[in-house]
Amino acid sequence: MIVRIVKMTFYPEMVSDFLKVFTHSKNAIRNFEGCLHLELLQDAHHKNIFFTHSHWDSEEHLDNYRNSDLFVATWSKTKILFVEKPEAWSLMPFSSTEI
Repeated sequence: MIVRIVKMTFYPEMVSDFLKVFTHSKNAIRNFEGCLHLELLQDAHHKNIFFTHSHWDSEEHLDNYRNSDLFVATWSKTKILFVEKPEAWSLMPFSSTEI
């Protein structure tokens, strides 16, 4: 399983535009093959900073999504709203038995 976290900082006046894009695409992303979980989080102190937190069956599933028409269409509407470059992390669950 891959956990993907993406930090996005928007122009404050563009937050409502982003929320419309997310609302429109969230179910399609959640139903994309290999997506196990998707949620949107907002920074507690900076209302224009959001994070997507998603779980994917594998890195291949995440890559398939990132190369899909759905991602391209969603990202093209989202990236124009950024005030800062987004940051992204792909993480794997850690087991203490691996130490």
